[in-house]
Amino acid sequence: MDARDTVLDLLRENARRSTADLARMTGLDEQTVEETISTLEAEGVVAGYTAVVDPAALDEEPIRAHVECNVALDRETSYDDIAERLAGFPEVASLRLMSGDYDFALEVTADSMGEVSRFVSEKVAPLPEITQTVTHYVMETYKRASHRFDTDEGDERLAYSP
Repeated sequence: MDARDTVLDLLRENARRSTADLARMTGLDEQTVEETISTLEAEGVVAGYTAVVDPAALDEEPIRAHVECNVALDRETSYDDIAERLAGFPEVASLRLMSGDYDFALEVTADSMGEVSRFVSEKVAPLPEITQTVTHYVMETYKRASHRFDTDEGDERLAYSP
């Protein structure tokens, strides 16, 4: 594994490490680490840095939903065209083109289930290429971006055996 891959792996694990820590961990000098990170950013390999937030720890936990969308393409419209429109909505936290039973997977965040519902029915579903939507509300998040969100509460359901 070269220095670039090693630095990238360490950034994936914890992007808050200082260049001094990264240099010590890789055996590289700090300037090489800084140049490597700058190159990764300039090439678009590292597209940004973000905090992984435990939604249950927030006082006002946002509503999260996964929305499946099927589309019908015509000669003038591509998946990229539809993705460009969908990605422009601030409610869309992530957007992926999928294989399988549906075409796009959207992760939508809002302050209420009603807002999610209105967003899907008033902004997504009316797009001419969208033929079907299915919305799944996120009930609990146990792991996100490789980080576990363990709760102190145990499963209080009683065991049942016939």
